[in-house]
Amino acid sequence: MPSEFIGHTSNREGSDIIPPSGPVIDKAYIQRHVRAAEDAGIDRLLIGQFAQWPDNNQIAAYVFSQTERIGALLAHRPGLMQPTLGARQLATLDQFSGGRLWVHIITGGSDLDQARDGDFLTHDERYERTDEYLTVLRKVWESEEPFDHEGRFYKFRGAFSQVKPFQRPRIPISFGGSSDAAIAVAGKHADIYALWGEPLDGAKETIQKVKAAAIANGRQASDVSFTLAFRTIVADTEAKAWGKAAEILEKVKAQVGRAGGNGERLPTNVGSVRLREAATRGKVLDKRLWTEVAEASGAGGNSTALVGTPEQVAEAILDYYDIGISNFLVRGFYPTADTVTYGRDVVPLVKAGIDQREARKVAAA
Repeated sequence: MPSEFIGHTSNREGSDIIPPSGPVIDKAYIQRHVRAAEDAGIDRLLIGQFAQWPDNNQIAAYVFSQTERIGALLAHRPGLMQPTLGARQLATLDQFSGGRLWVHIITGGSDLDQARDGDFLTHDERYERTDEYLTVLRKVWESEEPFDHEGRFYKFRGAFSQVKPFQRPRIPISFGGSSDAAIAVAGKHADIYALWGEPLDGAKETIQKVKAAAIANGRQASDVSFTLAFRTIVADTEAKAWGKAAEILEKVKAQVGRAGGNGERLPTNVGSVRLREAATRGKVLDKRLWTEVAEASGAGGNSTALVGTPEQVAEAILDYYDIGISNFLVRGFYPTADTVTYGRDVVPLVKAGIDQREARKVAAA
């Protein structure tokens, strides 16, 4: 699977430093944003899923209708529907898009958000359910005959879908979650494993755990590729980039203050905890991984950033490529502008660096 460069879109404009504005479903904004991302060379857009947000399946369908090439990384929460229905919905969307879909499995890092949709299972129970959900989902996509299933969470008789994914044998499964329970399920089912922008040593540790889990499930370590999710702050000089970072940090702190501070609402999922722990090691780690927004915000999502010129940021991304990460997901503080800058100014440099590395491997062989 070749490297992909991934952005993000939502139902309307907003970020850590830009309060949401406009209608809840802002078609004009989505259209402008996704077309700008496609024109800038972005390969795919993450479309998240939260209990209070509009249906992201419909957002993905609209994104596909407004673009020619760009794909979607569609968040999907097991437990909100039966896996047989989920399989048909995703396969139908993949057919209409001509195979532009990846599904990103989110088991649920927030008990509060899960409860909004009536899900009160414990953390580890949710991952047990995800394991069974994905087992059924994949079988619906791949089976040419009706089948029965009886497990802890689901029971079916004669399960079958006439519609199969455009991509065969199935839609690529991306997986999120950093706990031991999550990694065990990822090792069994994931084609792509996504991690937030940890320092290089933490990313290496997670990669090795996921590969070991894949091997434990009778797979090859190479069966899983890896995505890194981070932010970029880019300017034509390093000093200007750090100046932008300082402004962003002040805006993040102001947003947190208006929301009443972090207090007891700090996210407890393992990925967020790991980012906060990284922030205690320093404001800047490795060459230019900036951690202060993760510290200030509580690291509720991908909140570390690579800061510098396009060349410097590309060099830092290539360090992650060298440890085994092939896909790179950026969510912007300024959503459209940052996505365009990433695609236009940084991605071509990363692609050139990847090509050079692969050419050296061929020459050495």
